[in-house]
Amino acid sequence: MTDHNLEKKPTVSDAEMLTRFQNSSKRPPCSDTLGMRLAAVNQAEKTIRMDFAVPDMFKNPTGAVQGGFIAAMMDEAMSTCCIIASNVTMTAPTLEMKTSYLRRLMPGPAHVEARIVRWGRSAAFMEAACYDQSGKLVAKATATAIPMPFKRLS
Repeated sequence: MTDHNLEKKPTVSDAEMLTRFQNSSKRPPCSDTLGMRLAAVNQAEKTIRMDFAVPDMFKNPTGAVQGGFIAAMMDEAMSTCCIIASNVTMTAPTLEMKTSYLRRLMPGPAHVEARIVRWGRSAAFMEAACYDQSGKLVAKATATAIPMPFKRLS
């Protein structure tokens, strides 16, 4: 299976791409709200890892993180994975996403690992997994997105 638009060799190393994203001054406010920090990039494998500092304000009445925030963290990771895998030439807005919750996530450190399963001309397929601070799997997600040229809004 060929991944259209992702066949070119990356023009920057994984370390350079990671630094570029970590030092970006054009980070969307939603990334900051989620407490996101890009922690690892593997362009050849089309994977990333994002660390999150999940704030207390994301708690539901039981003290656990409300599921919508967990889904947002995984969506953020999958979207960023697409941007990085395309060498910041493409984006892939989510068309649909399925999330399965396996255990509670408490506020504090967490991380998400995301990967592109397949990138075609008209659809991209991604998956993500969210882990708590002890490395236990909290939730999994799969998503379908539509690849399109990356255009930054001012």
